[in-house]
Amino acid sequence: MNPQPANVIELCQALVRIPSVNPDGDPGCDQTGEAACATYVGQFLAASGATVQLEEVEPGRPNVIGRFPTRPSADGKPKPRIVFAPHTDTVSVGGMTIDPFGGDLRDDRIWGRGASDTKGPMAAMLWALYEMRADIPSLPVEVHFAGFMSEESAQLGSQHFARTHGPYDFALIGEPTGMRTVHKHKGCLWADVHTTGVAVHGSIPEKGVNAIVKMASLIHALDIEFRQVLKDTGGEDEWLGFSTINLGMIRGGTRSNIVADQCVLRVDMRTTPGLARAGGAVAVLTEFVRQRDATASVVPLPETFPLNTDATNPFVQRLVECGSSVTGAPWFCDAAFLAAGGTPAVAIGPGGIAQAHTKDEHIAVSDLQDGVNFFVKFLKSWQV
Repeated sequence: MNPQPANVIELCQALVRIPSVNPDGDPGCDQTGEAACATYVGQFLAASGATVQLEEVEPGRPNVIGRFPTRPSADGKPKPRIVFAPHTDTVSVGGMTIDPFGGDLRDDRIWGRGASDTKGPMAAMLWALYEMRADIPSLPVEVHFAGFMSEESAQLGSQHFARTHGPYDFALIGEPTGMRTVHKHKGCLWADVHTTGVAVHGSIPEKGVNAIVKMASLIHALDIEFRQVLKDTGGEDEWLGFSTINLGMIRGGTRSNIVADQCVLRVDMRTTPGLARAGGAVAVLTEFVRQRDATASVVPLPETFPLNTDATNPFVQRLVECGSSVTGAPWFCDAAFLAAGGTPAVAIGPGGIAQAHTKDEHIAVSDLQDGVNFFVKFLKSWQV
């Protein structure tokens, strides 16, 4: 490991300077994967007193897990387990206007990919754990850390962790929330809507069946009628509003002189807990499409479910007592997969989502330090 950082600023800079771009899609560079970042985080955790495990989820792409020592409770009962859990990957660096891995400190900000999402929140969590390393063993809770790979695409790390290490009593997922406690967020479904036709020569279109024309009718219905169906079915959530749909991509046909015999529309649905309770996005979308075109079909892609952690949960209330406030978010994160595995989870961390994934991503030093102070206060709140 490089020299031990002297403060959270240096720690954040060090993390930003380690490329850990998610390889899915177009990463924008040839340095991808989370292994180097996970190794560095593991070394920092070890220096903080934790027992460290690198657990490979995909080849060369591990989760990093740190377990802090804990002393037996006075009554001999198992202590509640809490886990601090940011992610180690970042989105693509393509199109950035600054050095994505520079980690420069200027204008009282740290600049680079991941500074906001989510190496800044991770640095704040790690530094708070480092500051509290001598006190953690005597706390009435058992404290762990998990750095998840693959959050920016497919969330493989959190799903693997939930299956093999859960459930915990509480999880704090590191995301740039302005230190507000996101106890609810929307889920996400990507799905392909398929229409089929009969291909004939383009000079006699009346002899065929055009899948693109059939899709055009469905698009109109999805854009107008289905939005209202979502509102009526899922209702309005106090924090999240209504479920939504975006018609994002379309492809169809093979040549302009052939009547198209296939067309595919990809949709992006952001879903509320109310829609999930009413049967879920796949069922509602499939039934709507079937009613409009019995020959059309819906092929769902992997789905992320909504987060719906009870705001009265005592761990959530402890965060509020430490100065946070509860809120909801239209985006989704690893918290949903831990919650689905039985771990009450929230997202929380310094910085703002408006800076995430931007061409000049950064985090304010003051926000970073506020994050450290908050997490230290949260840990100290367990001391009697």
